[in-house]
Amino acid sequence: MKNIKFLMLGVFFAIVLSKTQAISWYRFYEMFKFQSFHMYGIIGGAVVISAIIMQLFKSGKIKDINGNKITPKPKKKGTVRTLVGGTFFGLGWGISGACAAPIFVILGFKLVPALILLAGALLGAFIYGLLSKKLPH
Repeated sequence: MKNIKFLMLGVFFAIVLSKTQAISWYRFYEMFKFQSFHMYGIIGGAVVISAIIMQLFKSGKIKDINGNKITPKPKKKGTVRTLVGGTFFGLGWGISGACAAPIFVILGFKLVPALILLAGALLGAFIYGLLSKKLPH
C-alpha cells in the first residue's frame, strides 16, 4: 500500500498514452513518413518535461522517498555509442511498430501481437544483461 501512488501514476500514464494515440501503429507510420506532427509533438513535449524535471533534480527541489537529494550520474559522451544505440532502438521500434514504453498499455487492449513485442523486449533486455560487462560503456 506504500507504493500505491506509483501504481496510480502508472495507470494515469497508461490512460494518457492510449488517449493521445501514442500506442497507435498508424501514428508511428505517419511519423516515420513525416505526414503528421502528432507524435513529434508528444515526443517534444516529453523532452521538454524531462528537461524541466532533470533541472529540478539537480537543484534539489525534488527528493527521493526518504528525503535525500537525487543526483543523476554524469554519462560519458560518445558519438559512436549514441549512433549504435539509437540505431538499435530505432530498428526495434520500426520492426515492432511500437515503442517499448507502451507495451503494457497495448497488452491492456488485449492485442496478441503485444505478447510478441513483450517477449522480444524481455529477450533484448536479457541479452543486454549478459553482454553489458563486455560492452564499452
